[in-house]
Amino acid sequence: MRDDSTTRALTERLDRELPPGRLSTDPAVTAGYAHDEAEWAPYGTPLALVRPRTAAEVQRVVRACRDFRVPIVTRGAGTGLSGGANAVDGCVVLSTETMTTIKKIDPLERLAVVEPGVVNDHLRAACAEQGLWYPPDPASAPWSTIGGNVATNAGGLCCVKYGVTRDYVLGLEFVTAAGELVQVGRRTAKGVAGYDLTALMVGSEGTLGVITEVTLRLRPRRLPEHTVAGYFSSTVDAGRAVAAVGAAGLTPSALELVDRHCLAAVDAWKNMGLSTEADVVLLGRTDAPGPAGEEEAEAMRRCFAEAGATYAVRSTDQQEADALFEARRLAYPALERLGPVLTEDVCVPKAAVPEMLGRIDAIAARHETLIANIAHAGDGNLHPLLITPPGDEEARKRAQAAFHDIIAEALALGGTVTGEHGVGLLKREGLADELGPEVMALNRAIKDALDPEHLFNPGKVVALHTGS
Repeated sequence: MRDDSTTRALTERLDRELPPGRLSTDPAVTAGYAHDEAEWAPYGTPLALVRPRTAAEVQRVVRACRDFRVPIVTRGAGTGLSGGANAVDGCVVLSTETMTTIKKIDPLERLAVVEPGVVNDHLRAACAEQGLWYPPDPASAPWSTIGGNVATNAGGLCCVKYGVTRDYVLGLEFVTAAGELVQVGRRTAKGVAGYDLTALMVGSEGTLGVITEVTLRLRPRRLPEHTVAGYFSSTVDAGRAVAAVGAAGLTPSALELVDRHCLAAVDAWKNMGLSTEADVVLLGRTDAPGPAGEEEAEAMRRCFAEAGATYAVRSTDQQEADALFEARRLAYPALERLGPVLTEDVCVPKAAVPEMLGRIDAIAARHETLIANIAHAGDGNLHPLLITPPGDEEARKRAQAAFHDIIAEALALGGTVTGEHGVGLLKREGLADELGPEVMALNRAIKDALDPEHLFNPGKVVALHTGS
């Protein structure tokens, strides 16, 4: 336990060096910043919350915490699902929520320069005004911030064709463990100088530095999409359709799976009537230009039908098509209404999607746990959602056992423990199993080099077995 004199000295320094309103030590305030949305991930009690508005203010916070050897946990909107932004006892939580300036959108270079607190959808709207598009679109895009998206290397619905956040980060400004403000990356079309420290920072979950600015690659505004919907009697059949789409050489702009549990939860909440028509819905989209788009949509429809769809159709009603994808985005909050939701985030090769979905069904039965499935199925990123009745401790234990079994089965099929949510606290053991001791040692060496005192987000990601 940190002694009161150290706590008092640190908070007095922060209060002295930061403008008014940046620092809070009120437990009623700091409690709201102690954890993200990861169900059952442990968290501690922060000693203070700081909400800096400039990179210089971030430097002052980092230097003060370094001098007093107090941990720093950086967070954005707190929408994470792995415990990556969870506080540790006696830490300072540094929230970037007030760093919300879009500094530049450059149509010629097709890039944007933003502060980390900019909300994903706000950036996308600003880009659209100039005929540009920022592709990464996690389901939390209306609330999650660019800094948080960078920290977890977030994905989304269009990643099957357009990639994840790392594919769009050209450069970063961040504060190091020494309190220095550095810039890495580039704003040129090409650049191969030095080690790729930008890519290293993306997905590092606040364990290597505090990001204060992000330079992002943009694309031209996308073309209108064609939507294909397929109804299936099982997740395995839908998984076969996913594999068939890949085998046919098609590159959909989205390929999403929603199972009967999710459909029923959305219907109970929004009365959309989807669960009366299908046990599983597979939603595909293509944004290929002109006739090629229509041909690809028809080819996708045939893949659905040949894989066993009970109904497969190209949507000609844009409002109806948008409603189907809205149901996909509503699935997670709809399930939360039923009880605590433990969210998985494994990714397997496309060919293994049907097998993995079948194994998830078997795990649900073995552990007597309700597991709903949503998925960015086109790139093999599955999100089994484990739901338990509120207050049922035995159900919680069964769900946690099922969670670990899903990770083990994904690795057995050549997959990975996380496709976009990050490692945080929930996936540390799985990461060690996936990488092996030699690669884990390399990861720890990087952590030791960039954060030798392990003050940045201690205990997260690669910190397992290091004594942190």
